[in-house]
Amino acid sequence: MDRPVEPRIAPPPLGDGGGLPKGHPVPGFGGALAAAAVALLGALAVIDAPRGASAASLVAAALGASAIAVLAARHYPHARFGPCNGVTLLRGALAVALVAPLAAGMAAGWIVAAIAGLALALDGIDGWLARRQGLVSPFGAAFDMEVDAVLAALLAAHGALAGLPLPAMLVLGGARYGFVAAARVWPWLSAPLPPALWRKAVCVAQIGALIALQLPGFPAAQPLAWVAAMLVLSSFARDIVWLRARAR
Repeated sequence: MDRPVEPRIAPPPLGDGGGLPKGHPVPGFGGALAAAAVALLGALAVIDAPRGASAASLVAAALGASAIAVLAARHYPHARFGPCNGVTLLRGALAVALVAPLAAGMAAGWIVAAIAGLALALDGIDGWLARRQGLVSPFGAAFDMEVDAVLAALLAAHGALAGLPLPAMLVLGGARYGFVAAARVWPWLSAPLPPALWRKAVCVAQIGALIALQLPGFPAAQPLAWVAAMLVLSSFARDIVWLRARAR
């Protein structure tokens, strides 16, 4: 995970583009995009959703890729996109593939769990590559953070469609978005947080629990959903208390 800052807060400032001219395409993005497109098409073939539902994933991917290209051209500080961001883009493509079964009303299931599990397994590789190749950047941190958030939100939507407790799914899929929205009202919530192993463990546990909840017949699914939601809420509450104490 390419995270020089913690994922609890709003995305970090992206910077001014470093040594590349502002608005200049980042070398290597096209190749990474092609690989991600192949992964997306492969995932959609495995999902075997109706054509219209698969089109929803393709549209979402196109919009996301366009936004990433624009942001990278404006804010990415290195001279090449790098394998690190390519892996993050690949993870994003796998996450976006989960839009298709949602659009088709195909809630959860083994295939959704397998695709999300692959996306989670790749998490950590992008950060390792960025550090190894000297390509760590606020852009990479924000990019990785957003992919995690989208994956969690889509898995939670699948869980809700499958009949899991809606309040728990709202917490697991939307807690971060709620926190970022709250920071618009109370700016002290946007203050930097110190690194914490607990917070990172909760993030992994959150997505891991959401993946497990996609499995048909998973034992004690509802208790797991509530326990995971409470774990996420406790982590956010802990950080809110810490931030509030230092805002006075």
